[in-house]
Amino acid sequence: MTEPLPLIIESSLQIAWDFLERSGGITDPQQTAEILLGSIKTQILKGENRTLMLSNRAIAAVEQGRKAA
Repeated sequence: MTEPLPLIIESSLQIAWDFLERSGGITDPQQTAEILLGSIKTQILKGENRTLMLSNRAIAAVEQGRKAA
């Protein structure tokens, strides 16, 4: 049985946030939260529901945005 969708989103977001916080990757908390949530939502709409995959790709999205800026 899979976890409810809100729990998957919350868990993925928390894992990604904790990682970025520990690594010093959060310079703008609002922007970081928007990128993480946007990435997670997009992945879920494409059918992904694995928490670690969602969080890892969301972290990559934040890092990609940092490089582009």
